[in-house]
Amino acid sequence: MNIGIPKERRPNEYRVGLSPAGVRMLCQHGHTCFVENEAGKGAGFSNLEYEQAGARIVFSPEEVFGRADLLLKMARPMKEEIEWLRPDAAFAAFLHLASARQDKLELLVKNNITAIAYEQIQEADGTRPVLRPLSQIGGTMAAQTAARLLQNKWGGRGILLGMIPGVPPAEVAILGGGVVGTYAARAFRGLGAHVTVLDNDMDALQHISENLCGVVTMLSTPHNIARVTAYADVAIGAVLVPGERSPILVTREMVRTMKPRSVILDVSIDQGGCFETSRPTTHDNPVYIEEEVTHYCVPNLSGVVARTATYAFVNAATPYILELANRGIQDAIENVPAIKMATSAHSGMVQHFAEGKR
Repeated sequence: MNIGIPKERRPNEYRVGLSPAGVRMLCQHGHTCFVENEAGKGAGFSNLEYEQAGARIVFSPEEVFGRADLLLKMARPMKEEIEWLRPDAAFAAFLHLASARQDKLELLVKNNITAIAYEQIQEADGTRPVLRPLSQIGGTMAAQTAARLLQNKWGGRGILLGMIPGVPPAEVAILGGGVVGTYAARAFRGLGAHVTVLDNDMDALQHISENLCGVVTMLSTPHNIARVTAYADVAIGAVLVPGERSPILVTREMVRTMKPRSVILDVSIDQGGCFETSRPTTHDNPVYIEEEVTHYCVPNLSGVVARTATYAFVNAATPYILELANRGIQDAIENVPAIKMATSAHSGMVQHFAEGKR
């Protein structure tokens, strides 16, 4: 099979769809890998490393897209990139189609493109192994990003998260007790903040309570959300409903009750965001002020820790990439349940997946 690895074109997206080690593995299985010139530069992988792994370097995006039977990306393709794909080709990426533009979905259908959503690869036990490492990175980065945004020079309240005797720590509210929320809670707690996690899943709250000493857990109800966000110095959106838009849990009225110059960091923005006042930003212009609150809503949060993110992603995704390449797209979809769950476009149809449903 011809495998294409293009250079990512979204702003500040430095990750790459496959590392040289992943390319070597595919080549050892008899596949041909076409890597766009400097595709791995942002993650610290040179053309030479890819060539030594067995790849062929190509010098135009049209060529790498046009040659590919299976294209491997990180970010959802732009419309122009979808047009470069051959009809009946396939690609895999973090798609988040619930927040995609309608014209892109129509183009996938028109050209009979197969789209595999990494974030929806789901095993029988309910785990999402490819999404997990990116969620872990996002949760960890939420703490270091919020710590910076609380500083005066970023327009913050001039608050250190914690660890100073005699001074109360910052109050952090995390909406969602999944992987992102758990790793965010761990990172904030490690920096000395007072952390409250809200979720509507009591098992998730039980897990956090048992494993993160000192973190407060609360059932996610409108009353509790309004109460906690009102005193929070930092509010983190970490809510994911796979295949659907994130529910809006924090209304504009709730945001108005927050302290001036407090921080909202909506990690759920990939799926539309869970704050009514959230809108996507970029790493170049990451923040805006709404209702006197600083908002940080960058979808590709891990895009600027590209080397770590690429390694973590490839570790998790390689078994599924090999299934797609070795079996062929149709056979993998029909016979690998985890890949079937992740097939968001196929045979001229676009499908969205709710939790546990196809």
